[in-house]
Amino acid sequence: MPRTVTVGLDGSPESHAAADWAAREAKLRGLQLKLVNVWEPAPEPIAQALLPGPETHQQWSERILREAADGLRAAHPEADVLIEQVTGRPAEVLTDAAKDAEPLVLGSRGLSGVGGFVVGSVGLAVVARAERPVVLVRVEGDTSGTDSTVPPSRPVVLGLDTRAPDDTLIGFAFEAAVLRGASLRVVHGWDEPPYIAYGMPPDLELNARLGAEEAAAVSEVLRPWRQKFPTVDVAEDSLSGRAANHLVDASAEASLVVVGRRIRRSALGAHIGPVTHAVLHHATAPVAVVPHD
Repeated sequence: MPRTVTVGLDGSPESHAAADWAAREAKLRGLQLKLVNVWEPAPEPIAQALLPGPETHQQWSERILREAADGLRAAHPEADVLIEQVTGRPAEVLTDAAKDAEPLVLGSRGLSGVGGFVVGSVGLAVVARAERPVVLVRVEGDTSGTDSTVPPSRPVVLGLDTRAPDDTLIGFAFEAAVLRGASLRVVHGWDEPPYIAYGMPPDLELNARLGAEEAAAVSEVLRPWRQKFPTVDVAEDSLSGRAANHLVDASAEASLVVVGRRIRRSALGAHIGPVTHAVLHHATAPVAVVPHD
Protein backbone atom coordinates (compact mmCIF):
# COMPACT_ATOMS: atom_id res chain seq x y z
CA MET A 1 0.00 0.00 0.00
CA PRO A 2 1.54 3.38 -0.98
CA ARG A 3 2.48 5.65 1.89
CA THR A 4 0.69 8.95 2.41
CA VAL A 5 0.98 11.93 4.70
CA THR A 6 -2.04 11.17 6.86
CA VAL A 7 -3.89 13.53 9.19
CA GLY A 8 -6.54 12.79 11.78
CA LEU A 9 -9.43 15.20 11.18
CA ASP A 10 -12.25 15.66 13.69
CA GLY A 11 -13.54 19.08 12.65
CA SER A 12 -11.74 20.98 15.41
CA PRO A 13 -9.57 24.04 14.62
CA GLU A 14 -6.57 22.03 15.83
CA SER A 15 -7.17 19.25 13.33
CA HIS A 16 -7.72 21.75 10.49
CA ALA A 17 -4.38 23.39 11.32
CA ALA A 18 -2.78 19.94 11.33
CA ALA A 19 -4.32 19.22 7.92
CA ASP A 20 -2.93 22.44 6.47
CA TRP A 21 0.55 21.58 7.81
CA ALA A 22 0.20 18.05 6.44
CA ALA A 23 -0.68 19.40 2.98
CA ARG A 24 2.59 21.29 2.87
CA GLU A 25 4.47 18.26 4.16
CA ALA A 26 2.90 16.09 1.45
CA LYS A 27 4.12 18.55 -1.19
CA LEU A 28 7.66 18.46 0.24
CA ARG A 29 7.65 14.66 0.19
CA GLY A 30 5.84 14.25 -3.14
CA LEU A 31 3.14 12.12 -1.52
CA GLN A 32 -0.63 12.01 -1.44
CA LEU A 33 -2.44 13.61 1.48
CA LYS A 34 -4.99 11.46 3.29
CA LEU A 35 -7.62 12.87 5.65
CA VAL A 36 -8.93 10.30 8.12
CA ASN A 37 -12.07 10.95 10.11
CA VAL A 38 -13.02 8.49 12.81
CA TRP A 39 -16.73 8.15 13.39
CA GLU A 40 -17.36 6.73 16.84
CA PRO A 41 -21.07 5.93 17.03
CA ALA A 42 -22.77 7.59 20.00
CA PRO A 43 -25.95 6.40 21.68
CA GLU A 44 -28.90 7.81 19.75
CA PRO A 45 -30.15 10.19 22.49
CA ILE A 46 -26.69 11.72 22.83
CA ALA A 47 -26.23 12.03 19.07
CA GLN A 48 -29.58 13.78 18.72
CA ALA A 49 -28.73 16.17 21.55
CA LEU A 50 -25.44 17.07 19.91
CA LEU A 51 -26.95 17.64 16.47
CA PRO A 52 -30.47 19.03 16.56
CA GLY A 53 -32.14 18.77 13.18
CA PRO A 54 -32.36 16.18 10.41
CA GLU A 55 -28.60 15.70 10.01
CA THR A 56 -27.25 12.58 11.70
CA HIS A 57 -23.94 12.41 13.53
CA GLN A 58 -22.46 10.28 10.76
CA GLN A 59 -23.64 12.68 8.04
CA TRP A 60 -22.12 15.57 9.99
CA SER A 61 -18.78 13.74 10.14
CA GLU A 62 -18.90 12.99 6.42
CA ARG A 63 -19.64 16.63 5.62
CA ILE A 64 -16.70 17.83 7.72
CA LEU A 65 -14.42 15.48 5.82
CA ARG A 66 -15.66 16.59 2.37
CA GLU A 67 -15.54 20.29 3.19
CA ALA A 68 -12.03 20.00 4.62
CA ALA A 69 -10.84 18.19 1.51
CA ASP A 70 -12.39 20.85 -0.75
CA GLY A 71 -10.76 23.62 1.28
CA LEU A 72 -7.34 21.98 1.11
CA ARG A 73 -7.61 21.44 -2.65
CA ALA A 74 -8.42 25.14 -3.05
CA ALA A 75 -5.57 26.27 -0.80
CA HIS A 76 -3.09 23.73 -2.17
CA PRO A 77 -4.00 23.09 -5.85
CA GLU A 78 -1.08 20.71 -6.26
CA ALA A 79 -2.30 18.44 -3.45
CA ASP A 80 -3.67 15.00 -4.25
CA VAL A 81 -6.18 14.66 -1.41
CA LEU A 82 -7.76 11.38 -0.36
CA ILE A 83 -10.49 11.03 2.26
CA GLU A 84 -11.39 8.09 4.44
CA GLN A 85 -13.98 7.70 7.16
CA VAL A 86 -13.53 4.80 9.56
CA THR A 87 -15.83 3.59 12.30
CA GLY A 88 -14.18 2.74 15.59
CA ARG A 89 -12.29 4.16 18.53
CA PRO A 90 -10.17 7.15 17.46
CA ALA A 91 -6.94 6.12 19.22
CA GLU A 92 -7.08 2.60 17.78
CA VAL A 93 -8.01 3.71 14.25
CA LEU A 94 -5.34 6.43 14.09
CA THR A 95 -2.66 4.14 15.50
CA ASP A 96 -3.52 1.69 12.73
CA ALA A 97 -3.49 4.51 10.15
CA ALA A 98 0.03 5.43 11.23
CA LYS A 99 1.32 2.15 9.78
CA ASP A 100 1.03 3.53 6.25
CA ALA A 101 1.71 7.18 7.10
CA GLU A 102 4.77 9.24 6.27
CA PRO A 103 4.07 10.70 8.84
CA LEU A 104 0.75 10.74 10.75
CA VAL A 105 -0.19 14.31 11.73
CA LEU A 106 -2.39 15.37 14.65
CA GLY A 107 -3.29 18.74 16.18
CA SER A 108 -2.85 20.11 19.69
CA ARG A 109 -4.03 23.35 21.24
CA GLY A 110 -2.14 25.97 23.24
CA LEU A 111 -3.14 27.06 26.73
CA SER A 112 -3.51 30.84 26.76
CA GLY A 113 -1.62 32.43 29.63
CA VAL A 114 -0.44 29.11 31.04
CA GLY A 115 2.43 28.15 28.79
CA GLY A 116 2.13 24.77 27.15
CA PHE A 117 -0.13 22.74 24.90
CA VAL A 118 -3.00 20.35 25.40
CA VAL A 119 -2.18 16.96 23.96
CA GLY A 120 -5.44 15.09 24.36
CA SER A 121 -5.84 11.50 25.46
CA VAL A 122 -6.23 10.35 21.85
CA GLY A 123 -3.04 12.10 20.75
CA LEU A 124 -1.04 10.74 23.67
CA ALA A 125 -2.37 7.22 23.10
CA VAL A 126 -1.42 7.34 19.41
CA VAL A 127 2.05 8.74 20.11
CA ALA A 128 2.63 6.07 22.75
CA ARG A 129 1.56 3.15 20.53
CA ALA A 130 2.32 4.06 16.92
CA GLU A 131 5.38 2.45 15.35
CA ARG A 132 5.72 5.14 12.68
CA PRO A 133 6.50 8.86 13.14
CA VAL A 134 3.70 11.04 14.51
CA VAL A 135 3.76 14.85 14.25
CA LEU A 136 1.88 17.09 16.69
CA VAL A 137 1.07 20.49 15.16
CA ARG A 138 0.62 23.43 17.50
CA VAL A 139 -2.32 25.85 17.56
CA GLU A 140 -2.35 28.77 20.00
CA GLY A 141 -5.09 29.15 22.62
CA ASP A 142 -7.27 31.46 20.51
CA THR A 143 -7.87 29.34 17.43
CA SER A 144 -9.81 31.97 15.48
CA GLY A 145 -7.88 32.88 12.37
CA THR A 146 -4.89 30.81 13.45
CA ASP A 147 -2.17 30.13 10.91
CA SER A 148 -0.12 27.01 11.60
CA THR A 149 2.53 28.00 9.05
CA VAL A 150 6.11 27.68 10.30
CA PRO A 151 8.81 29.02 7.94
CA PRO A 152 10.53 25.93 6.50
CA SER A 153 13.84 27.82 6.42
CA ARG A 154 14.03 27.66 10.21
CA PRO A 155 16.30 24.86 11.45
CA VAL A 156 15.11 21.38 12.23
CA VAL A 157 15.98 20.58 15.86
CA LEU A 158 16.97 17.04 16.87
CA GLY A 159 17.10 15.83 20.45
CA LEU A 160 20.06 13.43 20.67
CA ASP A 161 20.90 10.94 23.41
CA THR A 162 24.53 9.92 22.85
CA ARG A 163 24.16 6.94 25.18
CA ALA A 164 21.66 5.27 22.85
CA PRO A 165 21.70 6.99 19.43
CA ASP A 166 19.23 5.52 16.95
CA ASP A 167 19.63 5.57 13.17
CA THR A 168 15.88 5.84 12.52
CA LEU A 169 15.59 8.98 14.64
CA ILE A 170 18.73 10.66 13.31
CA GLY A 171 17.91 9.76 9.71
CA PHE A 172 14.42 11.24 10.02
CA ALA A 173 15.84 14.55 11.26
CA PHE A 174 18.46 14.79 8.51
CA GLU A 175 15.90 13.97 5.83
CA ALA A 176 13.49 16.56 7.25
CA ALA A 177 16.25 19.18 7.00
CA VAL A 178 16.98 18.18 3.39
CA LEU A 179 13.28 18.39 2.43
CA ARG A 180 13.04 21.90 3.87
CA GLY A 181 16.39 23.13 2.62
CA ALA A 182 17.06 23.94 6.28
CA SER A 183 19.93 23.53 8.69
CA LEU A 184 19.91 20.93 11.46
CA ARG A 185 20.49 21.88 15.09
CA VAL A 186 21.37 18.91 17.28
CA VAL A 187 20.65 19.43 20.98
CA HIS A 188 22.18 17.15 23.61
CA GLY A 189 21.68 17.63 27.33
CA TRP A 190 24.00 16.09 29.90
CA ASP A 191 23.73 15.78 33.67
CA GLU A 192 25.74 18.06 35.87
CA PRO A 193 27.93 16.49 38.57
CA PRO A 194 26.06 15.49 41.76
CA TYR A 195 27.70 18.18 43.86
CA ILE A 196 25.52 20.80 42.16
CA ALA A 197 22.48 19.42 44.00
CA TYR A 198 24.19 19.85 47.38
CA GLY A 199 25.09 23.49 46.87
CA MET A 200 28.83 22.84 46.75
CA PRO A 201 31.00 25.24 44.74
CA PRO A 202 31.43 24.18 41.11
CA ASP A 203 34.59 22.45 39.98
CA LEU A 204 35.31 24.45 36.84
CA GLU A 205 38.02 22.10 35.64
CA LEU A 206 35.76 19.07 36.02
CA ASN A 207 32.88 20.84 34.29
CA ALA A 208 35.10 21.81 31.37
CA ARG A 209 36.39 18.25 31.00
CA LEU A 210 32.87 16.76 31.14
CA GLY A 211 31.62 19.33 28.65
CA ALA A 212 34.43 18.51 26.23
CA GLU A 213 33.77 14.77 26.54
CA GLU A 214 30.03 15.19 25.92
CA ALA A 215 30.63 17.46 22.92
CA ALA A 216 33.09 14.94 21.49
CA ALA A 217 30.48 12.17 21.89
CA VAL A 218 27.94 14.21 19.91
CA SER A 219 30.45 14.82 17.12
CA GLU A 220 31.32 11.14 16.98
CA VAL A 221 27.69 10.07 16.64
CA LEU A 222 27.06 12.62 13.89
CA ARG A 223 30.26 12.03 11.91
CA PRO A 224 28.84 9.38 9.51
CA TRP A 225 25.63 11.37 9.10
CA ARG A 226 27.52 14.50 8.09
CA GLN A 227 29.24 12.39 5.43
CA LYS A 228 25.93 10.92 4.26
CA PHE A 229 24.25 14.35 4.09
CA PRO A 230 27.07 16.73 3.14
CA THR A 231 24.70 19.52 2.07
CA VAL A 232 23.07 19.83 5.50
CA ASP A 233 24.51 22.56 7.70
CA VAL A 234 24.73 20.99 11.18
CA ALA A 235 25.08 22.86 14.46
CA GLU A 236 25.95 20.83 17.56
CA ASP A 237 24.80 21.99 20.99
CA SER A 238 25.98 19.92 23.95
CA LEU A 239 24.57 21.65 27.02
CA SER A 240 24.59 20.86 30.72
CA GLY A 241 21.18 20.52 32.30
CA ARG A 242 17.85 18.97 31.38
CA ALA A 243 17.56 18.04 27.72
CA ALA A 244 13.82 18.80 27.69
CA ASN A 245 14.40 22.40 28.77
CA HIS A 246 17.00 22.95 26.05
CA LEU A 247 14.75 21.42 23.39
CA VAL A 248 11.78 23.56 24.42
CA ASP A 249 13.98 26.67 24.25
CA ALA A 250 15.29 25.64 20.81
CA SER A 251 11.73 25.06 19.54
CA ALA A 252 11.08 28.81 19.52
CA GLU A 253 13.25 29.14 16.39
CA ALA A 254 12.59 25.71 14.84
CA SER A 255 10.53 24.56 11.87
CA LEU A 256 10.28 21.09 13.42
CA VAL A 257 11.50 19.42 16.62
CA VAL A 258 12.40 15.74 16.31
CA VAL A 259 12.47 13.50 19.38
CA GLY A 260 12.43 9.75 19.89
CA ARG A 261 10.35 7.19 21.71
CA ARG A 262 11.54 3.69 22.50
CA ILE A 263 9.10 1.00 21.34
CA ARG A 264 8.04 -1.41 24.06
CA ARG A 265 6.56 -4.75 23.07
CA SER A 266 6.14 -6.18 26.55
CA ALA A 267 3.70 -6.43 29.42
CA LEU A 268 4.87 -2.97 30.54
CA GLY A 269 2.82 -1.52 27.70
CA ALA A 270 3.17 1.75 25.82
CA HIS A 271 5.41 4.47 27.17
CA ILE A 272 6.42 8.04 26.37
CA GLY A 273 9.76 9.00 27.91
CA PRO A 274 9.99 12.06 30.19
CA VAL A 275 11.93 14.19 27.71
CA THR A 276 9.54 13.49 24.84
CA HIS A 277 6.54 13.99 27.12
CA ALA A 278 7.82 17.41 28.24
CA VAL A 279 8.62 18.48 24.68
CA LEU A 280 5.15 17.45 23.47
CA HIS A 281 3.51 19.68 26.06
CA HIS A 282 5.78 22.72 25.91
CA ALA A 283 7.54 23.03 22.54
CA THR A 284 6.16 25.82 20.35
CA ALA A 285 7.08 24.26 16.98
CA PRO A 286 5.56 21.10 15.46
CA VAL A 287 7.00 18.02 17.17
CA ALA A 288 7.80 14.77 15.38
CA VAL A 289 7.96 11.72 17.64
CA VAL A 290 9.94 8.94 15.97
CA PRO A 291 9.52 5.44 17.47
CA HIS A 292 12.61 3.25 17.51
CA ASP A 293 13.85 -0.03 19.00
